[in-house]
Amino acid sequence: MNERRLRLALARERLVERSRRLRRETADQSAVLDPLFNTVDAVRDGAAWVRAHPQVLAAAVVGFALVRPRRVWRWGMRLWGAWRVLGAVQQRLQR
Repeated sequence: MNERRLRLALARERLVERSRRLRRETADQSAVLDPLFNTVDAVRDGAAWVRAHPQVLAAAVVGFALVRPRRVWRWGMRLWGAWRVLGAVQQRLQR
């Protein structure tokens, strides 16, 4: 019985060491993705800030509309058209 326990303990130690090694390798290999994750975090934080301060975005749009009204109108029409196309696609997908 003691010999069996010894074999199990050795097998367990080998598995624990293998697990440690695999965790280190995974951490090393995933370090390549850190810049991507940092960028996504920054975009998410920026979106949260805009949601918390919508008046700043509204002021920027109004200011831009005063400076470049034709461009704002053109982009507004494009966005409205895209919104309608998106709605039509969603209705077709729901059917």
